[in-house]
Amino acid sequence: MSAPAPDGDTDDLTTVRVDQFLPHPPAKVWRALTEPGLLVQWQMPGSEDFRLEVGHRYRMTSVPRPNSRFSGVVDVQVLAYDVERMLSVRWTDADPADPADWTITWTLEQEGRGTRLFLVHEGFDPDDPAQMMARKIMGGGWRTHVMRSLGHTLQGLR
Repeated sequence: MSAPAPDGDTDDLTTVRVDQFLPHPPAKVWRALTEPGLLVQWQMPGSEDFRLEVGHRYRMTSVPRPNSRFSGVVDVQVLAYDVERMLSVRWTDADPADPADWTITWTLEQEGRGTRLFLVHEGFDPDDPAQMMARKIMGGGWRTHVMRSLGHTLQGLR
């Protein structure tokens, strides 16, 4: 059994996992995950440049976090997708001094009239204190701010 992670997870320290039920059908959740005009409502600025195309690259910006060595600029590459089921992207910090190289995978499963949305954010280095700080910050952010913002976007979507 692994030791508890800094954010209380018992998952391994290389990964953040989120399991969220959304009272919206998968097709609607998929739109929020892949339509640039909707992405920009709940994700970082720059997500309006997203294209659902394997290999597509774009850049998002946020607040720099020196305690986790985050420059505030994320280079994103679309790795894979299965329409209305899965989307996987690679995030790297634009600052080459930051070793952040993560994979974020969203998986959608229909549950009744809604969707069970799974997020797996992997690639954290458990031997790097700054990466563990990033994991703690991002784990909390995914579970609270991001899921809440995604929910608001979905509520406003017809």
